Amino acid sequence: MKVVAFNGSPRKDGNTGILIKRAFQRLKAEGVQCELVDLGGQVMRGCTACYQCRESLNKRCAIDTDLVNDCIEKMLEADGIMIGSPTYFAALTAETKALIDRAGFVAKGNAHMLRRKVGAAVVAVRRAGALNVFQAINNFFLINEMIIPGSIYWNMGIGRQKGDVHADEEGLLTMDQLGENMAWLLKKIR
Repeated sequence: MKVVAFNGSPRKDGNTGILIKRAFQRLKAEGVQCELVDLGGQVMRGCTACYQCRESLNKRCAIDTDLVNDCIEKMLEADGIMIGSPTYFAALTAETKALIDRAGFVAKGNAHMLRRKVGAAVVAVRRAGALNVFQAINNFFLINEMIIPGSIYWNMGIGRQKGDVHADEEGLLTMDQLGENMAWLLKKIR
């Protein structure tokens, strides 16, 4: 079993990455292979609604100048998908939004190719707006007929500067339980 996580933060090894890696600890302890893809620093454009993915049916976006098609391939190979984003003005980062818009459009137009995979959102926040980000990522999972495990709280950690989430005990426990629940669900589905 494999989970691929996409870190939509421009800060490599920042709070979002820390939270994802915390969930990974529990997944790995349960024998799940984990891969992290950092989207930060990548130039990724949004969907142009050209519909070529729905005409070609090749499970690829027609825009082939960035890493989105590589991300889509990784999603297809994985049993579970984790998407993380910090909260920017109560919304996703542009990189995260580009990924979910384009991957989602390709998936819907290619026989719902992400159907019944396990999906988990991970959100870092300084103070407020995290539920909007959490919901946006979960909407991607739900519209693609994916299955979402819960945790002891919404999957978020609080922190502003790199590493601040280490002080958010409840956020870290939420990631621990998310990893456990995701592993459990992956095993049940398999």
